[in-house]
Amino acid sequence: MNELRAIFKREFAAYFSTPLAFVFIIIFLFCTGAFTFYLGNYYEAGQADLQVFFNFHPWLYLFLIPAIGMRLWAEERRVGTIELLLSLPIPLWSAVLGKFLAAWVFAGLALALTFPMWLTVSYLGDPDHGVILAGYIGSFLLAGGYLAIGACMSAITRNQVVAFVVSVVVCFLFTMSGLPLVLDFVSGWAPQSVVTTVASFSFLTHFDAIISGVIDFRDLLFFGSLIALWLYACGIIVDMKKAG
Repeated sequence: MNELRAIFKREFAAYFSTPLAFVFIIIFLFCTGAFTFYLGNYYEAGQADLQVFFNFHPWLYLFLIPAIGMRLWAEERRVGTIELLLSLPIPLWSAVLGKFLAAWVFAGLALALTFPMWLTVSYLGDPDHGVILAGYIGSFLLAGGYLAIGACMSAITRNQVVAFVVSVVVCFLFTMSGLPLVLDFVSGWAPQSVVTTVASFSFLTHFDAIISGVIDFRDLLFFGSLIALWLYACGIIVDMKKAG
């Protein structure tokens, strides 16, 4: 546990040693505000809730979260510090989990800084705070899912741009699988059980259920399992690269 804590502190502090953290947070806050109040026509809707705010998160995260995840392992390989890191007397899982948690907490910090949105809707009306809290939980889990994929893709290559592009593509596939366009296409040639299975792998299917205010154990299990599986794959890849 001490090793995990050390890796976490090292990685989390690294975000604020460069302008990356501040640039990411500023872009994220600007985009969430612009998308909610301008593209989402928040005031015209006349509803005191954050549904529009959360609806844009999957598409914002599709590009912003891989930008965080792309450096987790690719940067270590590029500068040659991965050999030093893996030569330390720490379990591999501590390095993988510590890096991921640092990035996830950083993403959570950016999400938490959107609290003025919550204060705004509270001032404008009488929102259901339970639904809003569920939305934040769902958004945090969604960011974790994207980030776990990004960490795995980052472990494959030393090129951060390649890691970013591949992460976006994989996350996009997981996101699109729940859209009516995809499901209608699949239902045209596959039985309903296959359509249901495809939809069950979609981030949107589970995320939309949570932001509606219903925190189902199956949705939590989906994100938890997905994060665990991608981090497990990340650990295998890092170990293979080390052996190679």
